[in-house]
Amino acid sequence: MTIRKTNPYLSLANSYLMDSPQPSSMNYWWNLGSLTGLCLVMQMLSGMFLAMHYSSHMELAFSSVEHMMRDVNAGWLMRYMHANGASFFFMCMYLHIGKALYYGSYKTPRTLAWTMGVMMLVLTMATAFMGYCLVYGQMSHWGATVMTNLLSAMPFLGNDMVPFMWGGFSVSNPTMQRFFALHYLLPFMLAALVVMHFMALHVHGSGNPVGMSGNMDRMPMHSYFMFKDLMTVFVFMFMFSLFMYFSPNTLGHADNYMPGNAMVTPASWVPEWYLLPFYAMLRSMPDKLGGVMAMFAALLMLLMLPITDRSVMRGNTFKVLSKFLFYLFVFNFILLGNLGQMHVEVPFIELGQYATVFYFSYYLVIVPVISTMENILFYIGSK
Repeated sequence: MTIRKTNPYLSLANSYLMDSPQPSSMNYWWNLGSLTGLCLVMQMLSGMFLAMHYSSHMELAFSSVEHMMRDVNAGWLMRYMHANGASFFFMCMYLHIGKALYYGSYKTPRTLAWTMGVMMLVLTMATAFMGYCLVYGQMSHWGATVMTNLLSAMPFLGNDMVPFMWGGFSVSNPTMQRFFALHYLLPFMLAALVVMHFMALHVHGSGNPVGMSGNMDRMPMHSYFMFKDLMTVFVFMFMFSLFMYFSPNTLGHADNYMPGNAMVTPASWVPEWYLLPFYAMLRSMPDKLGGVMAMFAALLMLLMLPITDRSVMRGNTFKVLSKFLFYLFVFNFILLGNLGQMHVEVPFIELGQYATVFYFSYYLVIVPVISTMENILFYIGSK
């Protein structure tokens, strides 16, 4: 028996990375987990380098970023890696969640791993928002102002919470200092959640596209799945390099390349693309408190799926109705993202409200009703 199996420390790594039995039917959609982990590592490493040259003082924040871009060796590379890495992080995360929704990865016995994943999504959004504000361009300043003002919608405590978050009576130097401290701290909490996510997943192992038990035919993690993961890593790095070297500003907003100015209000504030669907839900509500509740409830709805999905079969591979409605849900989510960057005017207001209603209906009405119908059809068909 080799040392990697007998040594108490190496055996733990071996059980996760080498001999971990995985269903042989897993397809390339299962590679998104490793890509999301790669994005987190890249973000943490590039972020630590940037923190060495960044100044969180409000008067110096924008200038320090420009200094990194122009005067620091490879500073432009680290900055572009961090900025574009955030977008690629969310691309991989949304696809990873979409895969889990399609294949029913949230169902028992993997509910704990799913819950950890939703917590990571919320934490990543908070981290990304604060990082966006740290650049202190026009969109950053007004983004911090708009989003922190939402706390004022809270009953009783709202009006006291906003100046507490600001550290003053407007978005000012203490706000930037707090955002920087939290933006640096939260990724380490995120990394700890990733470890717990792995531990929860390791108990029962990965699911598979068929939706049935994968215990009939399993293969060790190394070398087949390791090599399979490397294939998508190479494709990912190629696409990431294309953006980073040839089109680094594509995914950012032009107004954020101007220093933040509290005296000049932009025509319309637009968050980064990965927050647009939730911003559209916020704007679709006529009431401020209702908008804030809708935005947070949209994330927490993911935790409802293990309860509302009544299907006896995991995943949508063999379920025509569920598959059709899942794709409708995906298109609706993309529509919400597009509406989030539109001006608040007809017909975008009504369209946003319909799209928001469909989003919540999918979790609370469509999934339980359709899964129950398919159970009945499955029962009749098996007779």
